[in-house]
Amino acid sequence: MANPGRPQSGLELGYARVSTTKQSLDRQLDALASVGIPEAQIYVDTKSGTTVDRDGLNRLLAYARPGDVIVVHTLDRIGRNLREVLNLVHDLSERGIGVRSLADPLPINTADEGMARIAFLLLALFAEMERTFTAERAAHARSVAEAHDRRIGRPIAHPEDKIEYARLLKAQGDSLGVIAAKTGIPKTSLHRYLTTDQPTGTGPSA
Repeated sequence: MANPGRPQSGLELGYARVSTTKQSLDRQLDALASVGIPEAQIYVDTKSGTTVDRDGLNRLLAYARPGDVIVVHTLDRIGRNLREVLNLVHDLSERGIGVRSLADPLPINTADEGMARIAFLLLALFAEMERTFTAERAAHARSVAEAHDRRIGRPIAHPEDKIEYARLLKAQGDSLGVIAAKTGIPKTSLHRYLTTDQPTGTGPSA
């Protein structure tokens, strides 16, 4: 898809993406076609949204010029999360390129200075609020756990007494293979346990 020529300025360029090859692009492609975007001006990706390098999107961004508008079924198609979407839309705006969504609850067109533009700014506000709330929730969880003397994060997968035994064996000069055989703790876990600082007061007395 996508004609490499530039027959005119101010083009509407479509973009569609699915997360896996088992999903269908049909609904997005039909929506783009329904607003008059020809197949030659539609770029697609079938890689996961967590994949940084998306060939279709990269080619679209390289092809787009000031005055063009990138059209998507919904805004989440162009980014892995809301903040990435906002950053990309901001960068495109700096280049004079608009972004329009067709099926969001509040359809957005950043080339429009009216209500659609306000809707996009609200999304940016919500993203910033969510970032703040997430940081506050994490800080609160840490303070509560510290007040109850609990560990934050993934629980230890092996008993503390075995870990202490492994540390003692290491101090005696045993290899990871020998320590793994004696404690039953895999080498990958041993590497993590034995390269972290020992908790205060749990090591052998001097």
